Amino acid sequence: MTKYEILLLLDPDLDEGRQAEIVGRVREQIERSGGSWDLHDTWGRRRLAYEIGHKGEGNYHLLHFTSEAAALDEVSRVLRIDDGVMRHMATRRIEGSPARPVAVAAPAREDAATASEVEEEE
Repeated sequence: MTKYEILLLLDPDLDEGRQAEIVGRVREQIERSGGSWDLHDTWGRRRLAYEIGHKGEGNYHLLHFTSEAAALDEVSRVLRIDDGVMRHMATRRIEGSPARPVAVAAPAREDAATASEVEEEE
C-alpha cells in the first residue's frame, strides 16, 4: 500500500452537497478497494491563475489516503469524466512530509509597502 494525495479543483458553481458527493464517492472507492482514508482538508474557494472553462475561481479539496495503485487509477478515471471536477492532481506523499499541509494565501508584497512609505516622505 502506498500513501497518496489528490488535490481536487471543483467547479465554483457546485453547491456544498454536490461537492460532498464527489469527495464521498472518492472515499467510497478507496475504502471499497481495501485502502484507508486519512484526511479531507477543504481549502475553499480560491482565485485561479488563469481561467478554466471561462471560470476564474474554483473550490479546492485536499484528499490524503493509502491504497494500491489500481485503486488510484480507478479514482483518477472517475474524476476525469465527472463534469464537476475542473482539474485533479494525484501524487505520492513523501515520507516525513507534514501530516496536514496548510493552504497559504498569496504572499504580501513588501516592496509595495516600502514604496508607499517613500512617497509619504517626499
